Amino acid sequence: MNRFVLAGTGSGVGKTTFTIGIMRALMKRGLTVQGFKCGPDYIDPAYHTAVTKRPSRNIDSFMMSHDTVRAIVARASKDADAAIIEGVMGFYDGKSPLSNEGSAAHISEITKSPVILIINAASMARSAAAIVKGFQMLDKSSNIVGVIANQLGSKNHFEIVKAAIEQECGIPVIGYLPKGAVQSMPSRHLGLVPAIERGDLDSYFDSLAEAIEETVDIEQLLEITKTQSLDVSESIFDAQPQRQEVHIAVAKDAAFNFYYEENLELLRVYGATLHYFSPLQNEEVPERAQGLYIGGGFPEEFAESLAKNEETKQSIRAALKRGVPTLAECGGFMYLTEEIVNRQGQVFPMLGIIPGRVRMQNKLAALGYREITGVPGNFLIHEEEQAKGHEFHYSTYEGEHTSPAYFCKGRFRAQQEGYLHKNIVAGYTHFHFASNPQLVKNWLTACLEVNNELFPTINEY
Repeated sequence: MNRFVLAGTGSGVGKTTFTIGIMRALMKRGLTVQGFKCGPDYIDPAYHTAVTKRPSRNIDSFMMSHDTVRAIVARASKDADAAIIEGVMGFYDGKSPLSNEGSAAHISEITKSPVILIINAASMARSAAAIVKGFQMLDKSSNIVGVIANQLGSKNHFEIVKAAIEQECGIPVIGYLPKGAVQSMPSRHLGLVPAIERGDLDSYFDSLAEAIEETVDIEQLLEITKTQSLDVSESIFDAQPQRQEVHIAVAKDAAFNFYYEENLELLRVYGATLHYFSPLQNEEVPERAQGLYIGGGFPEEFAESLAKNEETKQSIRAALKRGVPTLAECGGFMYLTEEIVNRQGQVFPMLGIIPGRVRMQNKLAALGYREITGVPGNFLIHEEEQAKGHEFHYSTYEGEHTSPAYFCKGRFRAQQEGYLHKNIVAGYTHFHFASNPQLVKNWLTACLEVNNELFPTINEY
């Protein structure tokens, strides 16, 4: 099969543009394409999914074991002709400046995937070769097999850059995009607008593919990225499910769509049936739900609608009242507070379950990996159990963490965080269940205890 990492020299070099354009170009050739994203990002995989019509997967060498990374890639791409792994930031950028952990370079090594390096060669000639050479030499195990140049002035410019790189680096430059060749994608404070908000993107994807096919040698790309399928003997996805079926309600729409695909997959593997509902469409939590999952997203962008949709709000309160174990991550946590205050100072009432408010701000409030340890009374991650996750938001919580949900360690801080109250676990951190599948077992076990001694009917909601 073909499997390769599309890496860049840094953020903003064009990784996502080339990834979705090449995906579409390969599909036009009749190939089945599977997408992956290095790191914890949610938005790029949404684009992959919209292009390929297959769920894209996050793979991360910090949040999950190497065996799990390989298992996710092997499992998702077993019936695909090509697997494209989009890198994160620069090729070597990850958890630490002193190692490859969490980087696209680490993922390429773990998955034995060749690498296509994308460079911004604007205003460069021979210097472009120095950049590529540096990426080759920093880690001798890097398997960079080809280069794509972006932001070039002309075909002649491309020929100059190509000659320099191929002479000095010994690898082919398989194509380029000239400046202004493709329409830029819209962005806002959390990056690219989720594909789920934009409707039908097929014409945009087609235009990207056409532009790339004009100046990138797709046949050469396929020739230099042939590799063996990954052989995985056993994985966390071979688990035995619960003997009893468990029904989990999942909020999913343009306001709440930040879910790691493997989180949902592991819930299914362990025996959960997922029922999706849309708070934006004022849909109610399904009555059969024994668990509730409200993920992240952009509730602040839809705060006015969410505030007005009383049927959804009442149904969530009713689910909480009957003891349904609920996980609310980032946007879900914001939704459970008393109100969201947007950047213009407008106040929108939310569910009012968690005391306090959330206020949006223009500067980043938190970003980075998190190592999570459970505390007593947390149904999801028990005391002394550990998991990993990620945090990324532009809002701040104004209230008292009188009952923190977990202990959270990041690069610059270690403290108790989140909100824990009986059947609610909420906070800004996104858990990755593949870091510790025991969390899935814990949650489903708690769901089977609804309306009995563990979670009796809770009148305070």
